Amino acid sequence: MAATGSTGQMGETGAAPRVLPCGDAGLLVELSGLDEVLALHGALEDRPPAGVVDLVPAARTLLVRFDPLRTGPGEVERAVREAEPVPVQRKSGELVEVPVVYDGPDLADVAEHTGLSEPEVIAEHTATEWTVAFGGFAPGFGYLTGGSGRLDVPRRAESRTRVPTGAVGLAGTFSGVYPRSSPGGWQLIGHTDLAMWDVDRDPPALLRPGVRVRFVDVRGGGS
Repeated sequence: MAATGSTGQMGETGAAPRVLPCGDAGLLVELSGLDEVLALHGALEDRPPAGVVDLVPAARTLLVRFDPLRTGPGEVERAVREAEPVPVQRKSGELVEVPVVYDGPDLADVAEHTGLSEPEVIAEHTATEWTVAFGGFAPGFGYLTGGSGRLDVPRRAESRTRVPTGAVGLAGTFSGVYPRSSPGGWQLIGHTDLAMWDVDRDPPALLRPGVRVRFVDVRGGGS
């Protein structure tokens, strides 16, 4: 059975995934949304198919990497389609508190876009636990989901050429912390001194998929 972009049933998610070959040792599973990605990721993480060596979730895809000396694309695709998705709410990871000074250059723009005051933006950002859905962009960068729907804001029309290390931002329904200085187009609402990536730490990334995050306003309302 070869992975040729076929579709079929998978557990009880309803929508059938599309499975595409990705190089000689990977399959890219396209799903309808992040919840489905995380549910499948949870299932394969809890019961890894033989030969699967890595799982890389993204907003609508899950990359499944395997050892071609131990298994083949057909066997891996079959395991993907037969997996029983794990509802996201069943997964509970380590809780990390991230102290934030809410002094970001886009805080006023976010307030205007959402119709909230600046203190209300801060209150919404700190009110709930976020969860690292997946990593990407740079080592140590986690895409956080599960925050307030009132903070759904677009990326900036023009990206900055330099975003400082520790900048806390919003983009769409995601929040994130820049692990190092880099270009970026997220709306910046604050900063933290907590290191997101440290090669001397095990593991180096502080915010890994499944980790729960609570942002803490260290200035009490950003004043």
